[in-house]
Amino acid sequence: MLISKKELLFQIILHVVVLLFFAYSRTAQIFRTDRIWFFLIYAAAAVLVSYVLMPKLLYRKKYWQFLAAFVFIVTMLIVLEETVLEQILYPNTRRAATFPGVFVSLLGVLPIMTVLSSGKFAWDAIEKQQKIDELQGVVQESELQFLRSQINPHFLFNNLNNLYSYALEASSKTPEIILGISGVLRYMLYECKERFVPLEKELKQLANFVQLYNLQIEERGTVKFTKRDIKNGYKIAPLILIVFIENAFKHSQSGQSSNIEIFIDLYMKHNVLHFRSKNNFQPSNDIKSLDNGIGLENVEKRLALLYPKKHAFAITKEDDYFIVDLSLNLKKE
Repeated sequence: MLISKKELLFQIILHVVVLLFFAYSRTAQIFRTDRIWFFLIYAAAAVLVSYVLMPKLLYRKKYWQFLAAFVFIVTMLIVLEETVLEQILYPNTRRAATFPGVFVSLLGVLPIMTVLSSGKFAWDAIEKQQKIDELQGVVQESELQFLRSQINPHFLFNNLNNLYSYALEASSKTPEIILGISGVLRYMLYECKERFVPLEKELKQLANFVQLYNLQIEERGTVKFTKRDIKNGYKIAPLILIVFIENAFKHSQSGQSSNIEIFIDLYMKHNVLHFRSKNNFQPSNDIKSLDNGIGLENVEKRLALLYPKKHAFAITKEDDYFIVDLSLNLKKE
């Protein structure tokens, strides 16, 4: 039976406190040393219940067996107390076990056994919860890594198609696109390993990302990217805002070849970062498909994991515009 030092200290303190309450007589206002012997057998029985019966029966959901064993131990305690211990300590007053004496013994045994055993139960419950929290942390981190790993192929899939089109046309912008993709991928692969990155670094890559996608628009529309009141010293989860920008460009170009409008605005108020992307689209497009796909599903899961109750996220449609509003409560470095 292995016991940690912390648990041993906890049990010692618990037993000492219970002993003080049990052995102190409030009527006589003295510490009754004779009750120490009773407490010792109660404590021994509580150890048997806590470290044998509970792990082998109670925690394995053998409730009836545990109850039967507990009743048996309490019965043996009362028999030992009535027939042996009381006859030794009080030879002139207790000659034989009687029903009132048994009932009084029961009232003495059960509270002590319950308190001492509950201490062990509470300790095990706390340890179990700590292990659950650790496991949830591991699972959450694994899920975040998986969600983040989906972004790279998603980004590549969209941009390689564009690169292929420029290559077929032998466009002079092909090297610029390759360089842009390389820069963004380098950031994704090597600089985004942490759960949170400096806000200024993320926004710099966001601007590069917008510039990369803006090459696809050329003279077919308007793209505006603005930043206001951005404060240094804050951190943000990487590669979240990129998904919304990617979708804005994708849906604006879907079904229309001119008059494309994409507006991206970021600003901070106190420690809250506000992000809005607004893009037009053809009314004939399937609106239901606009808020689906790996990108948005991915980012919604990441927001729930990284910013629980610390973010606000809304997707709306106004006339021929598709709008995403996101606010994040950021932490300082």
